[in-house]
Amino acid sequence: MDFMTAMDIAASGMSAQRTNMNTISMNLANVSTTKTASGGPYQRREVVFQAVPVRDDFEQHMQSEMDREVKGVKVVNIQRDDRALKRVHDPGHPDADEQGYVSYPDINVVEEMANMLTATRAYEANLSSMTTIRSMVTQALQIAR
Repeated sequence: MDFMTAMDIAASGMSAQRTNMNTISMNLANVSTTKTASGGPYQRREVVFQAVPVRDDFEQHMQSEMDREVKGVKVVNIQRDDRALKRVHDPGHPDADEQGYVSYPDINVVEEMANMLTATRAYEANLSSMTTIRSMVTQALQIAR
């Protein structure tokens, strides 16, 4: 694997984790949203990742010998979570139904913060990889001088 392929893999991971952090932030921002533009309460969203092959000429030559693929990652979908809504008795709320219950999204703030921490660490790991790769490229160029 060459340096640019390694950078592409790390960059794909950073991009995917940035999308994940944005989605988690959106979940946290809408923890109490009872009415969206579509009419119902907000529904929690989650990111679906998929490993994708990163192809370059070097890898194609080595494929037969190593019998493996170098992978990157991409966001395939941002899907709605099918969790049931939380119903809270609040007859004075403007979005209350006939029985006085308001439907809220079932978003666990602790779970979302743990997901955010995991996404942040994954982003930082990819950034560290890019920093290491850049250092290796710099050292290789100095050797060539």
